[in-house]
Amino acid sequence: MRILLTGGCGFIGSAFVRMALSRGHEVTNLDKLTYAGNPANVADVADLPGYRFVHADIADPQAVAGALEGVDVVVNMAAESHVDRSILDPAAFPMTDVVGTAVLLDQARRAGVARFVQVSTDEVYGSIPEGAFRETDPLEPSSPYSASKAGGDLQALAWHRTYGMDVVVTRGSNTYGPRQYPEKLIPLFVTNALDSEPLPVYGDGQQIRDWINVDDHCAGVFAALEHGVAGEVYNVGGGNERTNLEITERILTLTGRDATLIRHVSDRPGHDRRYALATDKLRRLGWAPQVAFPDGLAGTVAWFQANRDWWEPIKSGAYRAYYDAQYGGREVPGS
Repeated sequence: MRILLTGGCGFIGSAFVRMALSRGHEVTNLDKLTYAGNPANVADVADLPGYRFVHADIADPQAVAGALEGVDVVVNMAAESHVDRSILDPAAFPMTDVVGTAVLLDQARRAGVARFVQVSTDEVYGSIPEGAFRETDPLEPSSPYSASKAGGDLQALAWHRTYGMDVVVTRGSNTYGPRQYPEKLIPLFVTNALDSEPLPVYGDGQQIRDWINVDDHCAGVFAALEHGVAGEVYNVGGGNERTNLEITERILTLTGRDATLIRHVSDRPGHDRRYALATDKLRRLGWAPQVAFPDGLAGTVAWFQANRDWWEPIKSGAYRAYYDAQYGGREVPGS
């Protein structure tokens, strides 16, 4: 296939680029290169004959139309994707996640692409105290980020219903692995631990997330792309439920640090307590996660240990200003 992938310089996107090329597909990577879009993430494939990079915004119709020439399918991973940043600056998120998605959908429709995959998140469902979310459950997003992603999902499904466009939506659980921007829990805590800096745990740390390795997530997107039914939604979950505090303690062990680095900070507004996904629908397409969580986490920690030259430049300048704004003055006394 000739794939237009948006957001391919990001964490999940760059892993998808590698997987697509390894499977013999051609990839046009359209990326705006915001703070989390890092050309270094795809430097090892940048000169391969099946790869092309386009520096553009998915909300720019002309640029998108040009990138779509000769493309068979679209996989949309472009997004403002961090909950904490959406709380600090909510207005930025719908511009990419809703408006940009609508522009991309319409240009893809005009270009006559065979399929459009909208890559989304389990956070659109909100929190679930027990059981697991199914694709037919209502959307109850809790943050500006998850609300904007829900808006993008609804745009995609509307294009299917209104125009008959072949659209598939995937909703992934918390994803981890190499090259993840160090503002998310695992890379933040790994890099802080390696530098013997505090690990800021929200609230009591008992929030539960379902973790999936980035390669398993990308394989799930591929399963939906290749075998999914038009107009359907597919959950992509790892089946690895862990509390944030358990993740924190595992990271400390893997980095050779101890619990004195843990700092409990005031909880995030609207913080969902638990996520869990039912994935039987996607499994019926032949997909199943392959990476055991203990192995995947250990491999991720090892990657960050071996690649300081990747993350140390990131954690300075504008990142440090964001970090101080996000966590400064929030420490819970006695933690």
